[in-house]
Amino acid sequence: MKILVCISHVPDTTSKINFTNGDSEFDTNGVQYVINPNDEFGLTRAVMFQEQQGATVTVVNVGGADTEPTLRKALAIGANDAIRVNANPTDGMYVAKQLAEVIKNGGYDLVIAGKESLDYNGGMVPGMTAALLGYNFVNSCIDLKVEGNNVTASREIDGGKETVSTALPLIVGGQKGLVEEKDLRIPNMRGIMTARTKPLNVVEAVGADNATQAVKFEKPAAKQAVKLVSPDNLDELINLLHNEAKVI
Repeated sequence: MKILVCISHVPDTTSKINFTNGDSEFDTNGVQYVINPNDEFGLTRAVMFQEQQGATVTVVNVGGADTEPTLRKALAIGANDAIRVNANPTDGMYVAKQLAEVIKNGGYDLVIAGKESLDYNGGMVPGMTAALLGYNFVNSCIDLKVEGNNVTASREIDGGKETVSTALPLIVGGQKGLVEEKDLRIPNMRGIMTARTKPLNVVEAVGADNATQAVKFEKPAAKQAVKLVSPDNLDELINLLHNEAKVI
């Protein structure tokens, strides 16, 4: 089984977020980048298939040369090789078209992507890629079993989960639950050293139009200062909850 894991290069959640050029561009100064958490769950599941069923695991990213350390980390975790599509990931449809081309050329049986990236939370790319290729698709995937060409997958739905049966080729949008957090792999020294010699192939982007364009970014409004109310002044507390917070 050939598995392709889509890797997004996203800011660490502890990074301070700022914008430049009139709030039209993300400021990358001082920002530490990591593997998108939803993608890391998918990568770990793919490596488990590798260990248990002899699958080969390739990771792919659409981005510039600055994303290669993130791909090298994925190789250190256990992927066999990596592909970087040399393009700026401008919008969801553009990225989906680049991934579809890689999948088509590579003949992958199973494609695991995070259901959304931590930075933009668009949640579009896995479904768009499946539609472009005519592949089966399961989103919000929290469990995945493959036997031959047959697949059993569970996905999160409102109030519970749904288990479905499908077949390869398949694209899944994975998330927390696809593996347990305790099973996530931390690269060891041997993995890091081995990753340096694993293939990282750079391919040029295919022609595709940008369907959307970022016009402006805006931070959430700053939280207001906390107001302390004496426990003896219940009337004031009720007044604030009713007229200011508007929760009662």
